[in-house]
Amino acid sequence: MALSRVGPVTAIAFVATLDTAKRFDSAHNVEAYLGLTPGEYASSEKHRRTGITKAGSSRMRWLLVQAAWIAKRAAPQDPTVQWAKNIAQRRGKKIATVALARKIAGILFAIWRDGTTYRPAEGAQVAQTT
Repeated sequence: MALSRVGPVTAIAFVATLDTAKRFDSAHNVEAYLGLTPGEYASSEKHRRTGITKAGSSRMRWLLVQAAWIAKRAAPQDPTVQWAKNIAQRRGKKIATVALARKIAGILFAIWRDGTTYRPAEGAQVAQTT
């Protein structure tokens, strides 16, 4: 519940769904487990990215997407919400909301695994290329 937009129901459901943080090597593995990563269709020479895989708990996925919608309304100046707004300009608001839900899942996992608190500026950092 360190994130302002994640309440007790979402926090408990997240922990109950994942069971233990040691099961996963990275936040990306958690996001994939929850079905929030894009799928891929590949055949011989053709490779196509599809929508989210929808693997795992549909209830947890729904809770995270709802948390993303609430974040967009309640905390519009949060750096992660600003990140999602940039995506919305390119890809649309629904895709941006699912991307924000994926980022929230990664942040929740990192907070749980490391026992830290949420620092908004770090949640929105993008890898710099040199």
